[in-house]
Amino acid sequence: MHYRQSIDDALDASVGARGLARTALDRELVKARGALDQLRAWHADGSLPLLRLPARRDDLQALAGHAARFGRFRHVVVLGTGGSSLGGQALVALRDQGFGPTPGRPKLWFMDNVDPATFAELLARLPAAETGWIAISKSGTTAETLTQLFTVAAALQAKGAPLAERLIVITENRDNPLRRYAVRVGCPILDHDPLVGGRFSVLSLVGLLPAMIAGVDAVAVREGAASVLDPALAARDAGQVPAAVGAALSVGLARDRGIGTTVLMPYCDGLGYFGLWFRQLWAESLGKGGQGTTPVRAMGTVDQHSQVQLYLGGPADKMFTVLIGDTAGVGAPVSPAALGGDAALSWMGGQSLGDLLLAEADATAATLQRNGRPTRVIRFEALDERVMGALMMHFMLETIFAAHLLGVDAFDQPAVEEGKVLTRQYLAARARR
Repeated sequence: MHYRQSIDDALDASVGARGLARTALDRELVKARGALDQLRAWHADGSLPLLRLPARRDDLQALAGHAARFGRFRHVVVLGTGGSSLGGQALVALRDQGFGPTPGRPKLWFMDNVDPATFAELLARLPAAETGWIAISKSGTTAETLTQLFTVAAALQAKGAPLAERLIVITENRDNPLRRYAVRVGCPILDHDPLVGGRFSVLSLVGLLPAMIAGVDAVAVREGAASVLDPALAARDAGQVPAAVGAALSVGLARDRGIGTTVLMPYCDGLGYFGLWFRQLWAESLGKGGQGTTPVRAMGTVDQHSQVQLYLGGPADKMFTVLIGDTAGVGAPVSPAALGGDAALSWMGGQSLGDLLLAEADATAATLQRNGRPTRVIRFEALDERVMGALMMHFMLETIFAAHLLGVDAFDQPAVEEGKVLTRQYLAARARR
């Protein structure tokens, strides 16, 4: 296992009245057995392909050719939103946290919004001949992605750089507007598995093609995911599955203690986009029929200076998951000579940035516990592909377990569809004016 989960400080024995009783946790874990049986059935019959992805390698060989071809560009832009973008961003952050790509690799840009000012700036700055484009939409009907793509096509045509020779489209293998466009212009089309929903697609080509272009080891990501999935499928009961325990904790706290917000707080910049990926996964999968808890991404240490006052002094309606890497001794230690003999700074001598980060993470978790805030801690060694894959599989499974406990379908999003329909109606009405 590439991480360790502790829920002790989320139970009432540690944090008092706001914590979950052990009997309540056990109650939810008994209910979670049904989800564990369902996962085994899905894995056995292949009806949930997500569960087969960690063991697959054949598709990665095919993707490697596309990744190599796009590796010749200086820039690669991913057009897509939500699940078509967030997983890829989380994986690419393993290689690029904003300071530039790995030498010899393209810079990846994820355009997941349709603000025209941002898009105009992108098109003005990126050299057309040195930029590749990947358009991703499972349904092939996503208004944002289609509008982005047609905007790019027109801009490149005006520059004499046709889009087709520098474009890959990822969509379902059925008739849809995105696929029809790709056929019309003659660009490569990669099939999005219709049984892999966008927010669960990070281990598929949706997340892994951008990651491979950036130099991420896709095999290692899947190995990390398998290290979580395989023991879960082999477990005798849900209490042996960390993801099921996490789901039972969250749902139990919501039911018994009125905890309506779940805060994910990584003390690791490399998990910043992971937090945004989790936010969509949890919210869109569980927020149905009046059920669900609201996910919030906080970042340590920065949000100690913006959010923790609320977490400690505000409403006691949140549970916390603090993600902590072992950064002890990482970085150059502060030289005692640099402190100039200032006694107030004597504690800094010989300590590194990694030492400070770890101390602040531990202190925040302890402070939350001491103030009666239910707190789960997940620890890992250095963040790498296997750790990332393991964490992603953990939280996908935790979400599926939580959906079962709440009695909702983890894989649909009916409320989102209403907004999409209204958007098209508003645009059609505007066109008739």
